[in-house]
Amino acid sequence: MAKASRKETYDVSASKFYQAVTDYGNYNKFVPGVDSIEVLSSSDDGATVKFNINVIKKISYTLKLTHKKDQEVSWSLVTGDYMKTNNGKWTLKDLGGNKTEVSYSLEIEVKGFIPGLSLIEKGLVETNLPMTMSSFAKRAENL
Repeated sequence: MAKASRKETYDVSASKFYQAVTDYGNYNKFVPGVDSIEVLSSSDDGATVKFNINVIKKISYTLKLTHKKDQEVSWSLVTGDYMKTNNGKWTLKDLGGNKTEVSYSLEIEVKGFIPGLSLIEKGLVETNLPMTMSSFAKRAENL
């Protein structure tokens, strides 16, 4: 199982960062590696979203996401073609003065043995994490 976490401070309000994180339907426009998204259900409290990504290999999975407005978005795996586990969380802390401390944590585990799958796992949590956080921050700044 691969785990990663990261904390950064951005010059954007928690509200705008939250808007960027919950803008699932547009992830393919600003999140690296996301090919397409299908929002299966959505409410103020959460969403169920199917992701199609391409990180070394094409992967499809569905997450159940839970929202705490302007504070947190957490998720767990519903189903995935190569994933056994995909749990994570965005935590937003308003620091005032249009600054937000953003924490991101991710835990994934892939199913079975497939050549190159450990590279996918490593790529998802290590290589893409800083780039992903930066993409969300840029999106939030432009909202």
